[in-house]
Amino acid sequence: MSIDQSSHEQPRSPSEASSLAAMPSAVAEPQPGDELLIPAIEFRNVDFVYDDHRVLDSLSFQVAKGEIKIILSGSGGGKSTILKLVLGLLKPDAGQIFIDGEEITELEELELQRVRNKLGMVFQEGALFDSLSVYDNVAYRLHERELPEEQVEEEVRSLLQFVNLEDELEKLPSQLSGGMQKRLSIARALVGDPRIVLFDEPTVGLDPPSTGKICDLIIQLRDLENVSSMVVTHEMDVVKYLTSEYLGVTDQGKIEFKDDGGKLCLINTNILMLRNGRAIFSGTSKELIESTDRYIQDFIRGTELLPE
Repeated sequence: MSIDQSSHEQPRSPSEASSLAAMPSAVAEPQPGDELLIPAIEFRNVDFVYDDHRVLDSLSFQVAKGEIKIILSGSGGGKSTILKLVLGLLKPDAGQIFIDGEEITELEELELQRVRNKLGMVFQEGALFDSLSVYDNVAYRLHERELPEEQVEEEVRSLLQFVNLEDELEKLPSQLSGGMQKRLSIARALVGDPRIVLFDEPTVGLDPPSTGKICDLIIQLRDLENVSSMVVTHEMDVVKYLTSEYLGVTDQGKIEFKDDGGKLCLINTNILMLRNGRAIFSGTSKELIESTDRYIQDFIRGTELLPE
């Protein structure tokens, strides 16, 4: 994984990408950069039913290249189902799912594995190998590919440096704090340089400083690597952090975190909120906070929401 800190290109807004991607292909020959207009993830009228319960009801949305899409809902609202559908672990009852422009719902397992190689997944539980060291947890998939150890070591050290765990190489996961374990799981998810990373409740159970470090990593992936992310969470502090912080370049060329001054409307970070399997909101954090919808306001205030 290479972190290019020499330049920073502002991604297109999701709405701009959406409208341009919808243009007929006969209008013009493909131009360099047109692939940036293809959504990283797209759901088109997706239905999913489990035990006679409609978990997703004609759900449509897009995740643009370089965008963070935050998925919110009450308990049982379909957040985790969306991630499993993206990974191809579940198939929808109706509708289409596209990964980087490729429709995946009818793919066989071997073809799905090829698509999954484009994705990184950070599980809520971490999914670490307890008996393997920090180094070997990250190196596991690289060793499976039988890469030369010199190449494995180079990538592992680069990833551990990115998540600030380069000094913990020989430790076991049990010797790490909860926040460090989560950062290790992020390093594992980034093996192979995926352009799409899925985060399932990445900060649950963490203290505020650890939560901040995880959010910083997600922001760095967006702003330095143009990685597309889906972040499933129920924590409004995480929503505020991800929708207000960004990386900027000083006059001296140094990368630093900046705050948008409370505007909460970064064009490359948006929120999708679900209720009863349908999207009831799609937009910026500022628009979410200003919504007059009673359900949304209860969610923001932390009022207990019954399972859908």
